[in-house]
Amino acid sequence: MRILIFILALSALPMSANANQADRDKPLIINADQVDLDDLKQKYTLTGDVLLVRGSMVGTGERGFVLVTPEGYQMIDLNGKSNLPASMRQRRETLQDEFMQGIAKDILYDDKKERLLLVGNATVKRLLNMQMLDQLHGWQIEYEDVKESYRIKPQKLDLNQPPQSRAILAPRKKVVVQ
Repeated sequence: MRILIFILALSALPMSANANQADRDKPLIINADQVDLDDLKQKYTLTGDVLLVRGSMVGTGERGFVLVTPEGYQMIDLNGKSNLPASMRQRRETLQDEFMQGIAKDILYDDKKERLLLVGNATVKRLLNMQMLDQLHGWQIEYEDVKESYRIKPQKLDLNQPPQSRAILAPRKKVVVQ
């Protein structure tokens, strides 16, 4: 049986750069046309032209939700619209000017697990000096920062169709161990 779910473990490639850890200590700045707060549940409901900024991390969408756990972790859910998807961008911890950028219909970020889930025509790009190095595309992309691993899934599992997940990887410099 053919499996149409492709798993890309980019951690096997020499790309050792995590999300910018300094961002964890920064406040989350919320901008939206309307913000509703349930202080008891620590849930923020954001409507219209949503912009979230925390350090180098920037997220946009048409609607959004932020849930703060009792431990202080944030669960972020951004929703786009059909003509303008949600987006998330963050600087990587490298000596170079490197960013990860993702767009999708819906974006979910779990601060505690450092896990990003993009659903609905999802694309993730790794940029160096604003030039694309790697690009991943699928119906759903899951990225785990701690493991530095990606999982790309197609929209539906149809054994008669070719795979709908795609990755373009830039060549890596070979490392010589002495």
